[in-house]
Amino acid sequence: MTPSGASAAPSFKNYIKGEWVAAGDGRTFEQRNPARLSQVTGTFALSSRDDVDRAIGAAQEAFPAWRATPPANRAEILKKTLAAMIARKEELAGVLTLENGKTTAEFHAEIDAAIKEMDFQISEGIRMYGQTVPSGIAGVFAYSVREPLGAVAIISPWNFPFNVPGRKCTPALMAGNTCVLKPASLTPQTGLRFAELFHDAGLPPGVLNLITGAGREVGDSLVTDPRIKAVSFTGSSEGGKTIQKAAAANLTPTQLEMGGKNALVVLEDADLDEAVNAAVKAAYACAGQWCTSTSRAIVLKEIAPEFTERVVAGAEALRIGPGVVDGVDMGPVCGEVQLGNILGYIEKGKQEGAHLVTGGHRLTGPEYDDGCFVAPTVFVDVRPDMTIAREEIFGPVLSIIVVHDFDEAVEVANGVRYGLSSSVYTNDLSRALAFMERTEVGLTHVNLMTASKEPQLPFGGIKDSGYGIPEAGKTGIEFFTRHKVAYIKYQ
Repeated sequence: MTPSGASAAPSFKNYIKGEWVAAGDGRTFEQRNPARLSQVTGTFALSSRDDVDRAIGAAQEAFPAWRATPPANRAEILKKTLAAMIARKEELAGVLTLENGKTTAEFHAEIDAAIKEMDFQISEGIRMYGQTVPSGIAGVFAYSVREPLGAVAIISPWNFPFNVPGRKCTPALMAGNTCVLKPASLTPQTGLRFAELFHDAGLPPGVLNLITGAGREVGDSLVTDPRIKAVSFTGSSEGGKTIQKAAAANLTPTQLEMGGKNALVVLEDADLDEAVNAAVKAAYACAGQWCTSTSRAIVLKEIAPEFTERVVAGAEALRIGPGVVDGVDMGPVCGEVQLGNILGYIEKGKQEGAHLVTGGHRLTGPEYDDGCFVAPTVFVDVRPDMTIAREEIFGPVLSIIVVHDFDEAVEVANGVRYGLSSSVYTNDLSRALAFMERTEVGLTHVNLMTASKEPQLPFGGIKDSGYGIPEAGKTGIEFFTRHKVAYIKYQ
């Protein structure tokens, strides 16, 4: 895909039926670099319902031929896509940090994760097993197979704008479905570069389509269209619930990966070096904008002072700046709306009586004035009923909550509406196993940070953090298939 126009800010188009096409009514929107808001990174198609209709129609038209393509042949095209992803890693990472603000290390980590996720799901698509089971009737052969659904919608987030589309689109395509991908409006170019890899690898027209634009209009059109046979979404809990309600009208299956209020529990026998490192990394990596970021550190009373002192020192040692600058540990938050939300939560924390130990403000100065930079923030004297202890802030804000014993730690960790990820730091096997059993999340850890995950295992939350069959792992492709059972009487 070659940007059109000669202006400093290139313009980009939708990708429908194998072609780059403008929005039907010619409308566009701008995206700005969160590290330098005066820089427009590009103009993009502000799609309408008519554009969504065209994209779904293209996917539906391409479905029969793609479904009939042998899985090994599908895999060959996706392997070419994967090879291009590896070869163009530096270029892709540059786009990602321009739109999202991630640091050099973080955008390389995301591309590497996308490569691993895609490689795993390609292999899963080749070995898409059914079952053969003995029939209770003589002379009958019984078995099951898994079949693709049709045209599916993929709605991806701005915090992992490259990895998440790969995790979702790869199993969908390998199962024989066709896709309409809607990237987040904060990171549209990353999504378009993702689609470009498939185009250059020779994916047949219409098998993958991409449209940019406002989530309300484009997303609603995708979710409510009866031609869409499944919706996989990553984003806020409120957005996921809206999608679930809309999709229910057509009985459309949904896979929702949503918010988190992830707890790191630190017991008195923990290795404090490891616990502090995990807290600082998972609280402030990607400016606290992982869905699996640590936003609550629940610490036993006897070690809380030392833990707090060391976490504050770690937060204050971080170098903040544009992600493209070597040596930067934390970049900006992703846009002005996000900046305002985070600062609002910080003010709410102070108003409700939490004690701000460090950070808590927008950074200023020549390096920061044109960007969305928030100082790494630590609150103490946080009660479990405070807003900052209950709601997802999605920014570099860590609340330290002191508890008296293990049972109280578990109760506080579970006392939120979210259930995505958790972690406990301890050398007590009994309490570690008890925590694994009692923690109300879809992803949990012992002596690992809350953000740890690998592509060979499912990923998803419970409560307000997730709904439907989890993505990734072996369940990644299961969501995009339906089971068909056959009985054959042969004698």
